[in-house]
Amino acid sequence: MERVEHGVQRDAFAAVSEFRSELYACLTSRADALFDLCDALLCTDGPVRTLVDLALAPEHCRGHGALYSGINRGRIDVARLRRVLAGVPLPRASDGRLVLAVDISPWLRPDADTCSDRSFCHTFGRGLGKHQMVPGWPYAIVAALETGRTSWTALLDAIRLEPGADLAAFTADQVRDVVERLVEAGQWQLGTPNILVVLDAGYDAPRIAHLLGDLPVDVLGRLRSDRVMRKPVPVPWICPPQGGRPPKHGGEFVFGDPATWGEVTAVTVTNTDRYGAATAQAWDRLHPRLTRRAAWLEHEGPLPITEGTVIRLVVEKLPSGGVNKPVWLWWSGTGAGPSDVDRCWQALLRRFDVEHTFRLLKQTLGWTRPKLRDSQAADRWTWLVLAAHAQLRLARPVARDLRRPWERPAEPNRLTPARVRRGFRNLRAKTGTPARAPKPTGPGPGRPPGSKNRQLAARYDVGRVLATGESYTRPSHHKVGTKPRRTG
Repeated sequence: MERVEHGVQRDAFAAVSEFRSELYACLTSRADALFDLCDALLCTDGPVRTLVDLALAPEHCRGHGALYSGINRGRIDVARLRRVLAGVPLPRASDGRLVLAVDISPWLRPDADTCSDRSFCHTFGRGLGKHQMVPGWPYAIVAALETGRTSWTALLDAIRLEPGADLAAFTADQVRDVVERLVEAGQWQLGTPNILVVLDAGYDAPRIAHLLGDLPVDVLGRLRSDRVMRKPVPVPWICPPQGGRPPKHGGEFVFGDPATWGEVTAVTVTNTDRYGAATAQAWDRLHPRLTRRAAWLEHEGPLPITEGTVIRLVVEKLPSGGVNKPVWLWWSGTGAGPSDVDRCWQALLRRFDVEHTFRLLKQTLGWTRPKLRDSQAADRWTWLVLAAHAQLRLARPVARDLRRPWERPAEPNRLTPARVRRGFRNLRAKTGTPARAPKPTGPGPGRPPGSKNRQLAARYDVGRVLATGESYTRPSHHKVGTKPRRTG
């Protein structure tokens, strides 16, 4: 047993050291400053409040000027870093398949008028119906999920959405790139189960499944409870006496009308400790009826029919004691059996682990804390945070539990990311650092004391794009300083 544990620790140290060397190679400009900043992010005590506080960490051997110089003028080979993240060991489901979750997390900048490329981000406030659109930088993040209740995910990609981007097409392109990198890294091979991509209710799962139809990917998405699907055309089709071409769609499947559901394909009942009895019902070969509008307006040829399986999940109780409503899912596969139905709704539960990762990135690692002006600098900082999270995950088997007196002891392999981060300073001393020692320099010239800043920063409006693809311009009668238009 001790030999096995020593072997696991030795492999974990080797994985962390190799990743740190690859990370340093991905930093093509101001590599030492950026690498020291990533180490300071991992080794500083407590949550990150401001960016300049990281310059006071012992692991950051340079001044605060080098810190901001690396963020604002450094360069990262993002393509290589993406390949490195795709090549590290990734968590898998019980049947050996990869389960990916795609979600958007906003970096809110409502008062930053000098920041470019801002767009409106959908946020949830406290209370019922407190949905707000706040200016900021929305980032689409792809992560590999683990099995069981955990706060760990493997972050694979992060891309900032441009104003007016088509969410479904953008998500399909991002997932395609991630899957191709995983196949290139040997994470998926021919004959293994397809990669499962889990989406929330804000995504058009059937359209994304159509765009990814040539990849070894199954799409699972949550649907609204007011949706209407279509059944397949009965076979054989009996032509009516008046003739005409055969229809493309069968009868309606209304989520809110049980009379339209028809015969159930598969039913499973699972007893859980958290939700009680979970009952899942599945109906096979259901598809949405598409019309030539919105995203399908310029589609060439006939509109596609993307068939899948609709799953209705009902649990016995909720931990919060709220209103127990059914959850509707759509899976791009057909012919679902009981094992497929259980795998789908359990994968949906694991998708919420991404929310724990977002909370760690924002509250502990300080992802959205810096008041950066340039969107490119925000992208560099985002990739440094992702690289720091990857090092925490790789160091998880060898981390010691430096718990607080009021915290419960945890098993060695069950530590949370924040508790692994407490002992990373000791691990860094054993893995070493490829960054070079800083050279002695004098202070920069700066602005003379008492002088005013005469180089005012440019101001940018929040990016809004019309349905025609043109940028939004405020009407003349809405501009400041003009007289209001008379209405009577």
